[in-house]
Amino acid sequence: MIQVIIADDHPIVRAGLKQIIMEEADISVAAEAANGIDLLTQVRARDFDVILLDLTMPGMDGLDVLKQLKIEKPQIPVVILTIHPESQYALRILKAGAAGYLTKASADEELIRAIRKVYNGGKYISSTLAEKIAFALSEDPGELPHEGLSDREYQVLCLIGGGKTVSQIADDLALSVKTVSTYRARILEKMHLKNNAELIHYAVQNGLVA
Repeated sequence: MIQVIIADDHPIVRAGLKQIIMEEADISVAAEAANGIDLLTQVRARDFDVILLDLTMPGMDGLDVLKQLKIEKPQIPVVILTIHPESQYALRILKAGAAGYLTKASADEELIRAIRKVYNGGKYISSTLAEKIAFALSEDPGELPHEGLSDREYQVLCLIGGGKTVSQIADDLALSVKTVSTYRARILEKMHLKNNAELIHYAVQNGLVA
């Protein structure tokens, strides 16, 4: 029996995922976590076979949790399940050590396939993402400006690109407005851009927003 733990801050999402998984004879939802800290606490206390992890959670986001998991429990495969499109985060997430990446719009059977595949030591990505990775490797266009950003800077860039204000981003990421403003200033400096309008234009032009 594959023992899965689901980490998502929305109870309805967790309930829906649990219903899908529990229909399978070989997979069981062994535990649930409402945030990153809760997940880490449970993973430290007992063993699980697969972790389903939401990317955007309050307090400690999924990317930070993933990095900590790869330090403490590198043997447990992590599947990121998120609302964010592949074009935004998938490559960074896979580089950070995730075994799979799925959007919440994925079909039920795709989720089950992903769980079974990572449990057996494989990686799970969609055919669209696989094609994108192959294209990127064959073209090798060199590093784009946003690829030189830190993970948090990149996250802030995507949120600004989606039209969010500094205050809204601070709320989303549980950071202070001052901290987000500092990230924004670093992004502008690193990317040689002048203002939010140019950031939004860049994000849209490079497919970083949905």
